Amino acid sequence: MPTSAHTSVHPSHLRGLTEVAAASVLWGTGGLAVQLIREQAPLSAVTISAWRMVLAALALLVALAVLRRLGDLVTLARARPRQLLAVGIGTAAYQGFYFVSVTQVGVAVATVVSLGLAPVLLTVAEAVRRRRSPAPSRLVVLGAALAGLVLVSLAGSEASTGPAPVAGVLLAVSSGTTYALTTVAGGSVSREAHPVVLTAGMTLVGALVLVPAAALADGPHVTADPVALAWLVHLGVLTMALAYVLLYSGLRVTEPSTAVTASLVEPVTAAVVAALVLEEPLGPAAVLGILLVLGAVAGLGRPATAAGPVVPDPELG
Repeated sequence: MPTSAHTSVHPSHLRGLTEVAAASVLWGTGGLAVQLIREQAPLSAVTISAWRMVLAALALLVALAVLRRLGDLVTLARARPRQLLAVGIGTAAYQGFYFVSVTQVGVAVATVVSLGLAPVLLTVAEAVRRRRSPAPSRLVVLGAALAGLVLVSLAGSEASTGPAPVAGVLLAVSSGTTYALTTVAGGSVSREAHPVVLTAGMTLVGALVLVPAAALADGPHVTADPVALAWLVHLGVLTMALAYVLLYSGLRVTEPSTAVTASLVEPVTAAVVAALVLEEPLGPAAVLGILLVLGAVAGLGRPATAAGPVVPDPELG
C-alpha cells in the first residue's frame, strides 16, 4: 500500500537532495579554483568560464561515447531543441551575470542576492500555481536557509560594495532570476533525458555562447602553467560536468524550489574551504550561518517542510 508523500520520506527524495547537496559542495570549490588559477595565469573570469564549459563538454562527450549514448544526445537535441538551448544559454548567462555583478557590487552582496532570490522566486511561483500559501514549516526552512546565507556571505566581508552598487544588484537579480528559470527548464527536461545526456547538451550550448565572449575578453586566452591547467580541469570535470549531472539527476525527483534551496550549501562549502585552505577565519556569525543552512537542508528531507512537493522518480513509473 503506497504511503502519502506528505507523511513519509520517499528514498528517491532523499537521494535527490543528497545529489543536489553534493553538486553544491563541488560548486563551492569553484571560487577557490578560480582564485588559484588567477594567481598563476592572468586569465579573465569569462575566459575561465569558457574553458570550464569546454572541458566539461569534452569530458561528457567521452562519457557518452563510453556509455554508447551519443545517439541519445542527438535524439534530445531533435526532440527538445528549445529547452536544451534555454538551459545551455541560461546556465552561461546566469554565471556571466554573477561574475560581472561581483566586480560591481562585491562578492557578498552578489552572492546573497543571486543565490537568495532563486528559492524565493520559485517558492512564490509554486504557491501561485497551486493557489495556496506554502506551509508554515516550509517557510521556516526557507527563512533559516536565507538567514544562514546572509550570515555566511557577509561574515568577514569588506564594507565596500564595489564601484557600481546599483548596477551590481541589478545584475545579481538577473543572475538569480535566470538561475531560477534555468533550474525549472532543466528540471523539466531531466525527467525525460538521462542526466549525462542533458548535461552534455547543456555544456555544448554553453560553450558555443561563452567561447565567442571569451575571444572578445582582454588578456590571454590560454595558459601553459601546470597548476592553472590542473585547476581548469577541476573546474570543468568536477564543478561543471559532474556537478550538473548530479543536479539534473536530483531534479528528476525534487521540485526546483527544493533544489535551489538545497544548493545554498555552495557558499557554506566555499567558506569552509577558504578556512581550511586559505586559513581565512570563520567567525561566530559564519559558524551560525553554516549551521542554519545545514539545518535547513536537513529539514528539506521531510516532505512536510521541503520547499516543494516530493516528485515521483520517473524511472519508477
